[in-house]
Amino acid sequence: MNRFSARDPMRDHLLTPQNAALIVIDYQPTQVNSINSMPRASLVHNIVLVAKLAKNYGLPIILSTVNVKNGSNHDTIPVLKEALGNIPSYDRSTINAWEDEAFYQAVKATKRKKLLMAALWTEACLSFPALDAILEGYDVYPVVDAVGGTSPLAHETALRRMEQAGAQLTTIAQVACELQRDWARKETVPGFVEVMVEAGIFLQLK
Repeated sequence: MNRFSARDPMRDHLLTPQNAALIVIDYQPTQVNSINSMPRASLVHNIVLVAKLAKNYGLPIILSTVNVKNGSNHDTIPVLKEALGNIPSYDRSTINAWEDEAFYQAVKATKRKKLLMAALWTEACLSFPALDAILEGYDVYPVVDAVGGTSPLAHETALRRMEQAGAQLTTIAQVACELQRDWARKETVPGFVEVMVEAGIFLQLK
């Protein structure tokens, strides 16, 4: 028996498939097209990989958009919506998703206290709910290579503010390894390898 098998996956201080949820906010055409902190194609590629990881490990996923129902904005970009599968989307008018009752109740309903967060922009729709969630006792993990801001400065400053408030910055590779943790969990290895290959971290030899 390894030490991991003796740890409670619900109470583990590290991320596990049993204690984490993924929050995805505002990956819509207008927001994607205003990102200037990283190449937009890379941003889209990376958030799709995060979605695939969440699906591979069975994490609850909360998806939110802004201003779709009132006709002033478009829905989640199709490539991400396809990767997320048939899940509800919580549309809202608030910049801060945490202030939307339906979204907030959906997060609470997951009964997960560790929230992987990805949103556009870093300086608004990510940082605001992250700061609120931290105040309510959640552990928040912004996935830094799958989020972006209107400028490198705006993005980095927002990450620093969240980190100072207690957010635990993470990356796609770290999330994948933290959720997998043990190669003996063979059922999730193929999905893990697929994401790592698509991310360019693993070299596909076959």
